[in-house]
Amino acid sequence: MGKTEPTPEHELHTMGEFPVSWAVFALARTHRAKAAALLGSLGLFPGQELILLQLWESDGLSQKTLGAMQKLDHSTIAKSIKRLEEAGLVRRERSSEDARVSLVHLTDAGRSLEPATRAAWAELERYSVRNLTADERHRFIRLVAKITANER
Repeated sequence: MGKTEPTPEHELHTMGEFPVSWAVFALARTHRAKAAALLGSLGLFPGQELILLQLWESDGLSQKTLGAMQKLDHSTIAKSIKRLEEAGLVRRERSSEDARVSLVHLTDAGRSLEPATRAAWAELERYSVRNLTADERHRFIRLVAKITANER
């Protein structure tokens, strides 16, 4: 007999000693894989769209602000912005008020990705909640807020 694939329920129960942490890990891994598939067709890697989403809301943010909004350290946000810059989606320039500050601006190519990226996130949202009731979605959001409040 062939080996059977584990079900999602089985996978969640394999880490019985740490069920919440395992569930969070499994959710993050699944969500990131789906995001990668959707964003890959746009030439983006997961996480890059978050920077673009912030810039679509407020273009010309400092690199430091972008990192703080995502809770990323300086080197991680710098690397992400460098990749977006190399892809022609953003450009960096020194602030006229403080030359130590690097401001990030969208290029026309970066602006043009907004509708497709928002559509990819809408698809990701539909995928993520397709088996949840409205009440379950609201409870999930409240529970995640409680867990992330532990960070403070």
